[in-house]
Amino acid sequence: MSGLQLETSVEPPRWLRDLGRASWFLVGFVLLVVGLLVLLGLTATIVGPLVAAAIVATVSMPIVAWLERHRVGRIGGAAIVLLSLVALGVLVLLVVLGGLKAQSPEISQNASAAVDTLESWAESVGVDESTASSAGSSASSSAPEAISTLVSGVVGGIKGISSILFGFSLAALSLFLLLKDGPSMRRWVDGHLGVPRPVASIVTGDVIRSLRGYFRGVTIIATFNAFVVGIVAVLLGVPLAGTIALVTFICAYVPYIGAFVAGTFAVLIALGAEGTTTAAIMLVVVLLANGLLQNIVQPFAMGSSLDLNPLVVLVVTIAAGCLIGMIGLILAAPLTSAAVHITGDLRRARAEAVGESPP
Repeated sequence: MSGLQLETSVEPPRWLRDLGRASWFLVGFVLLVVGLLVLLGLTATIVGPLVAAAIVATVSMPIVAWLERHRVGRIGGAAIVLLSLVALGVLVLLVVLGGLKAQSPEISQNASAAVDTLESWAESVGVDESTASSAGSSASSSAPEAISTLVSGVVGGIKGISSILFGFSLAALSLFLLLKDGPSMRRWVDGHLGVPRPVASIVTGDVIRSLRGYFRGVTIIATFNAFVVGIVAVLLGVPLAGTIALVTFICAYVPYIGAFVAGTFAVLIALGAEGTTTAAIMLVVVLLANGLLQNIVQPFAMGSSLDLNPLVVLVVTIAAGCLIGMIGLILAAPLTSAAVHITGDLRRARAEAVGESPP
């Protein structure tokens, strides 16, 4: 047998070569993702404020553009929006933390009462009394400690006030620069994505539209949920109705998990303060506000900005949260939606370029 025939006889089939090449590409992609995650973890102190500034800048950029058209100027519009957002953020922070601190004894008392109720339920279904009492004592002792940590230990919990000031200053400076130079930055990104500029414009445009539409819709839904839950808490005589409404509003920006945290908070306060019946009614209201009623409001609030199945949103949110943390929880849904829109827009643009009717 000649050398050429021997070489041909031992040559692997084409499908095996393609599979091997694809496997190496997959290994390289996984290594790239792992490297990016490690880099994000090492630079979280910087990346967090930058991502927050980029989100806020993307959502509030139309306001700067409107001010610029009304002779305020780009720099003036960016400064006005930045100062307004800083003032609003400080006001909300003072209201939330001030309310929690003023009402922390009542929160601890209600939480302890709720734990006692749960302990009695556990005993009634056959749980050993000592086991239930031990679990209840542990939970009761941790409730005031958790409130104290939330109110008095916020600063120490995130590496001291110097980290807060650094992150806040970096986010404010980044936000101002993004608001001021946003259009030129986008043109630079479009020119350095490594794809034709029209394609790059589609990519960045879809990302911007998805972020704006998503967070605008989330704000509307958060306001609706907070209003419903707060009004029902007032009607039922549940204490801390304002705090419950604020927690519901803020937690709405974290998909699914935020609703669970806010709902648990509201139900436990109702259970400890007013008893089982009120807690059950509050649970039904929370489920309705975050389920049926939200599904009615969401199409009007979101429009076509999300366009994702709720199961997809749940899976990508939890997965991104496990890998990246809070940034992943917040950005997973809008970025996945942007990817879906980019794929559809590029498909339509390709079809129009070859003279076919878009799908």
